[in-house]
Amino acid sequence: MFKNILTAIDLSDEASWVKTVPTAVGLCQTSGAHLTLLTVIPDFGMSIVSQHFPKDYAETALAETRTKLGVFASEHLPDGVKKTLSVAHGTIYEEIIKIGDEISADLVIVAAHRPSLKDYLLGPNAARVVRHFKRSVLVIRE
Repeated sequence: MFKNILTAIDLSDEASWVKTVPTAVGLCQTSGAHLTLLTVIPDFGMSIVSQHFPKDYAETALAETRTKLGVFASEHLPDGVKKTLSVAHGTIYEEIIKIGDEISADLVIVAAHRPSLKDYLLGPNAARVVRHFKRSVLVIRE
């Protein structure tokens, strides 16, 4: 059914993974798919903001997040699941789409909170992934 599943999580927000990771694991186990577990360190965007952080902030944050993702995977992913752990830095939805394309994911699984008025105006990351990713996206509500 699926060969490559990408699941994007936020390690600091349990709601982003409490339902998505078990769903991804179940799909991987039933279809023999490979799971890529992705977390994205958001980019601050404006150079005026980035000047207030140490020069090696991005590299340090990426290294620390890789370690945390490894610990998370050892605690939440069973040994039999083929997996790759990935950490990206940038705009969240853009990185999800980029990594999904790079690995030829045939399914992306993301969590979404209940929409509020600001989500209709700005568009949450999950909605942007749904609109722009070329293959299937499974959105799991918190």
